[in-house]
Amino acid sequence: MQTAQPQCYPPHRFAKLMELRAPLDWASVLYRAPQLAFAPKGDGRPVMLIPGYGADETSMLPLGHYLKYLGYDVYDWAQGRNRGDVEGDIRRVGSRVREIHDARENEPVTLIGWSLGGVSAREAARLFEAYVREVITMGTPIIGGPKYTTVASRFADSANLDLDEFEKEVHARNSIGIKQPVTSIYSKADGIVSWRASVDTYNQHARNIEVNSSHFGMGANGKVWHLIAELLAENSTARN
Repeated sequence: MQTAQPQCYPPHRFAKLMELRAPLDWASVLYRAPQLAFAPKGDGRPVMLIPGYGADETSMLPLGHYLKYLGYDVYDWAQGRNRGDVEGDIRRVGSRVREIHDARENEPVTLIGWSLGGVSAREAARLFEAYVREVITMGTPIIGGPKYTTVASRFADSANLDLDEFEKEVHARNSIGIKQPVTSIYSKADGIVSWRASVDTYNQHARNIEVNSSHFGMGANGKVWHLIAELLAENSTARN
């Protein structure tokens, strides 16, 4: 079913200044430590973390350590730095998910993607449906691909993309829909990705949850961590 897209705009050219608050987001893990310590415990199921554009597995380590503390079996994406090869990344994520699924005796994998990593997570859920349990994204450009981000021109040049044509392709893919539970965490203070482009309007069952965070601080934000813990526990209850 084709879905009309909301009107989106790239972040204002001064929006990147909002990213200077990222250290405050990281510090929020400390002052939310008591709340995080008593978040719902995990059920041991596999969770795979996918970094954003230009980042590698180390950017997801703090969240990974926290999810391990809760009791989840955490995996990285095993691809090193995310260089924006979306088509290749989707295939490699699918292969990695299938390996984990098979090693865990056919247990589907939860995917958590930050920024562009969330795009790979969503596409892997569509194309490798049997291996993916649910998808959670943080600051992910769902609408328009890179078009409504502050790195649009740089990404388009590096990938030799026509942003307008690629937006049509992204819309067609999104319109296919995702069957698994899917949640998009977004922030109106995001200085890199337009928050409107992070809202999933394609899947009626999608949950769009607003937080107060910078883009670069979202994956290490105490509020976001606690939210992810609640989402994972909720899905555990629903599926067991």
